[in-house]
Amino acid sequence: MRGGMKDVYFGPDKSYVVAFYRDKQDYNSRERLKKLVTQYYDSFFNREGGDYYKELYCWPTDMVEVDGKVGLVVPAYNKNFFFKKGYATSEGIKGKEKQGLWFASAKFRNKQFALRLDESELGNWLSYFQIGVRIARGVKRMHAAGLAHSDLSYKNVLIDPVSKSATIIDIDGLVVPGLYPPDVIGTADFIAPEVLATKHLNLRDPNRKHANRTTDLHALAVMIYMYLLYRHPLKGGKINSLDTEEDDLLSMGEKALFIEHPTDTSNRPKLDQVSKWALPWADVTKLPYTLTGPYLKTLFDQAFVTGLHNPNLRPNADTWEQALLKTTDLMQPCSNAHCNQKWFVFDNSASPKCPFCGTPVKGTVPVLDLYFEFKPTVWKPENHRLMVYHNQYLFQWHVNRNVVRNEKLTAEQKIPVGYFTFFQNKWVFVNQKLTSLKDLTEDKEIPVNTMVDITDGKKLLLSKEEGGRVVVITIANK
Repeated sequence: MRGGMKDVYFGPDKSYVVAFYRDKQDYNSRERLKKLVTQYYDSFFNREGGDYYKELYCWPTDMVEVDGKVGLVVPAYNKNFFFKKGYATSEGIKGKEKQGLWFASAKFRNKQFALRLDESELGNWLSYFQIGVRIARGVKRMHAAGLAHSDLSYKNVLIDPVSKSATIIDIDGLVVPGLYPPDVIGTADFIAPEVLATKHLNLRDPNRKHANRTTDLHALAVMIYMYLLYRHPLKGGKINSLDTEEDDLLSMGEKALFIEHPTDTSNRPKLDQVSKWALPWADVTKLPYTLTGPYLKTLFDQAFVTGLHNPNLRPNADTWEQALLKTTDLMQPCSNAHCNQKWFVFDNSASPKCPFCGTPVKGTVPVLDLYFEFKPTVWKPENHRLMVYHNQYLFQWHVNRNVVRNEKLTAEQKIPVGYFTFFQNKWVFVNQKLTSLKDLTEDKEIPVNTMVDITDGKKLLLSKEEGGRVVVITIANK
């Protein structure tokens, strides 16, 4: 295959490819590529947790040279990153790579659009939170190593909503700050405003902004917003210039404005101007960003309001990871079997319903607020809650604040410790593994393999160990 800068050849057994640069690589480029396949490869993969990252990056493993041309040996993508089916109406994209762009646009999931993706490839709304977590972890690890991707976009991230996996590609463009400048300014839609606003300056001008860690953070925020809401956060109805090219440059650069800015509504999408395939997602009044829940709303405000033109205020990748994970604890399955999204973030309003299909929430919903011991006998709220649904699991990371839900979890820590279920017309929690679970309201121990009623106002101590939490229960939608 012929890419933008390289010619790509499969290895004999198709387990790897060799990508040769068409242009001659200078000394600096060679040194950078050499570092990527030796020093950085080693620090990412040949240590504890390395296997997790092998799935997360498509990282070059070796550098070769033939007839003066430099090539990189790169593992072939996993089978799940290729479309198994074509468009819903034709074979079209069968066998093509699952670039993220297919999943970040409303039209490819619109039932009336001829080139829509087959439903079996789309996953559900929860899938995209789990994909977001993986991408955030990938960015977090690169930044921890002092690297920036430089061209983070839905073209350079392959995703599979079915297996909820993602892999970051085009690693050979990684930027080592102060050592190797970026080759590109990025992919349209994901380039940070400050890079676009200064791209007219000379390449070596000290005022010109280049791809770096904070521009990655802009791209990460855009990607998460698009995977959850299927629209671009900056592409609205405001016109900044009658010249189309200049308008695009201003709207994404110097004059960039969040389409859902809380006080300046001038860039709201104009519904009479958007494509019919983009609906209902283009309607920010019907499907506002607040439906992603309180943690993500806060981060979208930081990324697209306070941090849009102030790069140092953008949320870092770890903050995105934790907010996405905490939001999955607020989710409820939709009771409508035909709902496209299948999941939604429960909001504790008077008559809660799925925002996507309008189906009301049936029955009561227990809400568990997590508390931690600030100092002996003083318990403080953790700003973390768990919405309960039938047959939902409880995990160690809920029980103890010293167990952090990240890529370093052991297999043992991923085993549920109990589950909630609606049994004989009431909510109960079945304790499978908690050795010091206590009902504080009734002042009694809850041994392993017994259950406790989940009622309004009840307090449970999940663990007596250091870091163990208390939960306070509220019954919503009574």
